[in-house]
Amino acid sequence: MSETRGLEFWILALFFALFVVFLYGPLSAIVILSFQGPDGGLTFPLNGTSLHWFRNLTERQAVGDFGGSFRRSLALGIGVMLVTVVVSLLAGLAFRRRFFGATPLFYLSVASLVVPSIIVSLGIGVMYQQVGLRPAWYSSAFGAHLTWTLPFGVLIMFAVFNRFSPAYEEAARDLGASAWQTFLHVLLPMITPMLVGVGLFGFTLSYDEFARSLMTSGTYNTLPLEIYGMTTNVTTPVLYALGTVTTLFSFLVIVATLGAILWLGRRRARGQGTA
Repeated sequence: MSETRGLEFWILALFFALFVVFLYGPLSAIVILSFQGPDGGLTFPLNGTSLHWFRNLTERQAVGDFGGSFRRSLALGIGVMLVTVVVSLLAGLAFRRRFFGATPLFYLSVASLVVPSIIVSLGIGVMYQQVGLRPAWYSSAFGAHLTWTLPFGVLIMFAVFNRFSPAYEEAARDLGASAWQTFLHVLLPMITPMLVGVGLFGFTLSYDEFARSLMTSGTYNTLPLEIYGMTTNVTTPVLYALGTVTTLFSFLVIVATLGAILWLGRRRARGQGTA
């Protein structure tokens, strides 16, 4: 049976097509231009094709520090990811029960989502200077990124626990399991895929964060700041090659995380099937 598509369908389809073009059009242009030959420029048409500019990334640059900024962003993203997962999990567990001041604490924890990122960055940078500390990517920027990732992680865990049935934990306690055994062997395995998602969210938000790093990274730039600074100095496609590599790295992280979630889901399903 055939179904006639209404006008609403074609309007939404056109909107989605425009969304895809605006999302991936500039990215595809950067990827294509990164494969130019040694004499290539920053605009079309292409001047040959090669991997010259990707090899150039491994060489010492006159302007910019690719390797150092990438390592700093990677270390910062991993640290923020770990703290986001742990604190979001603990907050989700705490808010499963009512306690005094729960509502003000909740709104306080998510308030930074509505504060402009540049204001948060400026405030933390000024605070560090006032107390006589030097802003750095591993301290002030770390805290600034947490003000961005933690609210999202907490909200995700709230949604997870709101849909989580306590019957599993009650059954474990009826069988003689302690509180820690119930958490480690019942609750944690069931919510691990969601925790992996929170970790991915925290890492990606930190890895490409610009505004909250601007006033808090100190002397050494993170990768987004380094790329921004190089746009006014670098006049070769090496900048496009860097963008292509970092984009590919982000996609690999997402694919690896999704693979881990699927593997955990299948493992849990097999465990339930043999139980």
